[in-house]
Amino acid sequence: MRKLLAAAAAGLLLAGVAAAAPASASPGPNQHSDRSIQVCAAPRAGDAACTARQAADPAGKPITGNAAPPSTALTPTQLQNAYKLTGATSGGRTVAIVDAYGYPNLERDLGVYRQQFGLPACTSANGCLTVRNQTGGTSLPRFDLGWSQEQALDVDAVSAACPDCKIAVFQAKSASFADLGTAVQTAAKTPGVVAISNSYGGSDAADATYGKYYNFPGIAVTASTGDNGYQGGSYPASSSYVTAVGGTSLTAASNTRGWSESAWSGAGSGCSTYNAALPAAAPFNTGCANRAMADVSAAADPNYGGLAVYYPTSSTSSTWGQFGGTSESSPIIASVYALSGTTGSAATGTYANSIPYGHSSSLFDVTSGSNGTCPTSQWCTAGAGWDGPTGLGTPNGVGGF
Repeated sequence: MRKLLAAAAAGLLLAGVAAAAPASASPGPNQHSDRSIQVCAAPRAGDAACTARQAADPAGKPITGNAAPPSTALTPTQLQNAYKLTGATSGGRTVAIVDAYGYPNLERDLGVYRQQFGLPACTSANGCLTVRNQTGGTSLPRFDLGWSQEQALDVDAVSAACPDCKIAVFQAKSASFADLGTAVQTAAKTPGVVAISNSYGGSDAADATYGKYYNFPGIAVTASTGDNGYQGGSYPASSSYVTAVGGTSLTAASNTRGWSESAWSGAGSGCSTYNAALPAAAPFNTGCANRAMADVSAAADPNYGGLAVYYPTSSTSSTWGQFGGTSESSPIIASVYALSGTTGSAATGTYANSIPYGHSSSLFDVTSGSNGTCPTSQWCTAGAGWDGPTGLGTPNGVGGF
């Protein structure tokens, strides 16, 4: 246990160092050249790091909108159009968000976001929003700026992709895998929850150690693959029980779809050293002897596909900005599962991550872009069919889920 926790923390620390390289530096094979800022601090031993990134200008300063969203940021209307979700409804299903630490003004800030874009109110009073601690109680943990910015991205992403979804936020008392995992277990026991998004991760680890926190057939548990390119497995995305969500760059285009998509250079990918390959992935020749990630993907590039977010700048103040990272793509995919209403089966032990493999033709196949160099081309280079950075592709409506 201690060795695995230490390994995870060490991997996260190295990832944080790479991600913090100056925008002017030449990117190495596992770095990405976009201008963005990692919002969560490097973790302590045994902790995870959130994977949210804020878009930055050429001088490295955060892109903010002050009184209005940045003009370059994706709106809910644009996101729904890009993934053919316009008009789709969930019937009020609940997407759970698991993060660490408190965010005192979450409900207030979410209200500003939804009002800006004409989305229906989602409040504790109308039953749409609940915020609880890791065991389901109402005594919430202390404020942390980076993780609260992560939570702002998460709840805004769910709002953008699935405006009628209910949102349940579970705040772990720390960023340790034990506390975050306990929050996931609590979310899975909460009535109405059909999907749980986890926008955090660390180095590869074994389901034999941590799998109890994510093993919920019948609920779509999604996890970010990370923001540091091809690097091997990243837990919990490398778990056999979750849907591993990679990332893309998304831009408007004059084609039939109206959008162009390529693998984001920061999207995490790789093969797990510990966990078993998904049986459903066998026909797709991933090249991994064990579990391969990603399974699917969505917009994650902070600069090209970053979402407009109303986010905290302190424990009291908030403003508009543009955020991405695979922290954006994970809650988007969790929301699409909620819209589809198909999330596996507890009765038969069917996991939601198997579903896209049976419906890959109903996804947008991303066939260009790379996230680094690797010994097996599809682990880091997008192409027809499955590839590491983007998995099977991105949502084309809900048919792939």
